[in-house]
Amino acid sequence: MTNPIASTKNDRLTSALRLIGWTVVAGLLVAPAIAMRFTDEVRWTISDFVFAGIVLIGAGGIAELTVRASGAWSYRFGAGLAVLASALLLWFNGAVGIIGSEDHPANMLYLGVIIAAFVGAVASRFRAAGLARAMASAAVLQVAIGVVAVWRGWGEGSENWPRPVIVLSIVFGLLWLASAALFNRAAGAHRAPGLA
Repeated sequence: MTNPIASTKNDRLTSALRLIGWTVVAGLLVAPAIAMRFTDEVRWTISDFVFAGIVLIGAGGIAELTVRASGAWSYRFGAGLAVLASALLLWFNGAVGIIGSEDHPANMLYLGVIIAAFVGAVASRFRAAGLARAMASAAVLQVAIGVVAVWRGWGEGSENWPRPVIVLSIVFGLLWLASAALFNRAAGAHRAPGLA
């Protein structure tokens, strides 16, 4: 038997979080346009706005699907971290690059991390246990690319090399692992509903 009061609170919280999320997306898209009116330091082109729109609206759309896919908060937060990791990885790579500059061809390898996470998610039919494995695989791939980049000297002439590669590999690896842990928790709660 479900508690209608708890269900109503959960629905209100979900609605509030969705509203906040879409407001943040809109704010992130509008902020550069406003900044361009007041300073010459921000210079976005139409293609910059299109890229940002695709990444942010795509992330928001995936978040919407996640809210509908499961009522488990661990599942939702796991998906949120996966979406955040994907969006930030695309954004960093497109803006400044992780390995050297954004033009360094090795940065294309990071698309493989996102593709691996997505293919794993689809192959698992978005079930929590499969998503946990997919996100753990993304973490391993993320760190492996960073290790190979440092070992091979990719981006060696860039400023502060290899610190950005090492730090961002660790940060993104931890985001993917945290997502995997949350999905694993959601899978455990699904297997044993009384223990969640």
